[in-house]
Amino acid sequence: MRSVTMQDVAEKAGVSKSTVSQYINSRYEYMGESTKLRIQEAIRELGYIPNSVAKSLKLKKTSTIGVIVANILHTFSTEIIRAIEDVCEENHLQLFVCNADDNPVKEREYIEMLLAKQVDGLIIFPTDANMFLYEQLKHSNFPLVFVDRKLEQPIYPVLMLDNEKAAEIAIKRLIQKGLTKIGSVSMSITLNVSPRIERIEGFKKTLTANGIVPNDNWIVATHRTDIISELEKIWLGEDRPEAFFATNDLSLIELLKFFRKINIRIPQDVSVIAIDDSDFLEIVSTPITAIKQPTFQIGKDAAEALLNMIAAEKLEDSYEIKRYTPHLIERESV
Repeated sequence: MRSVTMQDVAEKAGVSKSTVSQYINSRYEYMGESTKLRIQEAIRELGYIPNSVAKSLKLKKTSTIGVIVANILHTFSTEIIRAIEDVCEENHLQLFVCNADDNPVKEREYIEMLLAKQVDGLIIFPTDANMFLYEQLKHSNFPLVFVDRKLEQPIYPVLMLDNEKAAEIAIKRLIQKGLTKIGSVSMSITLNVSPRIERIEGFKKTLTANGIVPNDNWIVATHRTDIISELEKIWLGEDRPEAFFATNDLSLIELLKFFRKINIRIPQDVSVIAIDDSDFLEIVSTPITAIKQPTFQIGKDAAEALLNMIAAEKLEDSYEIKRYTPHLIERESV
């Protein structure tokens, strides 16, 4: 039986070959929704696999796996990588680690590079723009585990924190201390990064459930380089927060830099609580109260889940999202 080609997909969908190519490479700027759906349906019906993927899928195991993190600067990422590496060492596997910088194009290029190296499976902290490629890998029975972020379709296992619960724990702790004027600081949510969205949603829900109306002007969700300028705008107002919730370690760093710049004392002037614990939070001038993720357990479970998939003859049709319980680490910032 001959292989299905891009031209076959184009003919079935009633579009040009170049339009199919644009779809495969996630270039949707000038593509109508009906066109996208026709191409998607044609690909599924025909079982089309792009050449770049088809050529890379292997027949033999190589005792290597790949990990693609969204941002290797996060303590969360490095701790998970370390746990994955421990499992790899125990099972005599080699590990490739790549940093995608939350860039879907870079992520796709790394996936194709790792497939070309014939890795046995992948662990990915995914963006939301390469669903087509994930679907083709699943169609090819290729083992893959997602960490930290969920996608719209549960075609692979997902291991991630209970983010709304983490935000709830943090905000309730501030409220228990009598603090009601609470702001939040997050990295940008424009790329639909699910943990950031869920943590902000949990922040708002918990305030509302406790009779506090969230002040949208105090919710900073932007690129890391713009966080301080957004905080400066808040400080120009007459009414200011008496506490801040930082949704991850990098946004916390920018918050602390801002407070140092304007000589704000923690917790005398403003209380602070954050998601993502790390060693540096214990040694800053005021140790920071944090919500800890079980990073080493997540990494271990992700690696073991991938090894089980590699050993299986066929992947399951769908998978559950496994959520992990956050834990409060009390320090002096609240």
